[in-house]
Amino acid sequence: MELSAAGLALLKQSEGFRARTYLDINGHPTIGYGHRLLPSQSYPEGICEEEAVRILLDDLREAERTLQRLVKVPLSQGQFDALVDFCFNLGQRRLAASFLLRELNAGRYSAAAVELLQWDHAGPEVNAGLKARREAEFKLWTESVPERKTA
Repeated sequence: MELSAAGLALLKQSEGFRARTYLDINGHPTIGYGHRLLPSQSYPEGICEEEAVRILLDDLREAERTLQRLVKVPLSQGQFDALVDFCFNLGQRRLAASFLLRELNAGRYSAAAVELLQWDHAGPEVNAGLKARREAEFKLWTESVPERKTA
């Protein structure tokens, strides 16, 4: 499964495009659509949006592979999209260790969806941007039903 156009639109809207390097909410050098710079990367002249999209699509492949590895139950496209956005935003380690993933892999889709909403803090404070992002993920998730394999 791959991220849909709706999932990509959510991610691009949530991240926003920045042509120049900036520090993300955790102080990590970042560019484009939320691409965390590796120590070997430098864009002193910035990047254009086309290059940012190419970098984003490469970054998304890692999030998709993470879901293929960690998620043990069938997903609808909306659930997959919500989880790719979540994983891209928070990282595979947080997803792997989350109660959200445990609920999901136990087949408790509704409980897992509610868990998405718990990830709206930056430190001890609720962050308005994260809250809006989690609500958008929740909407993607709940507007779909899991794909069921038939015999």
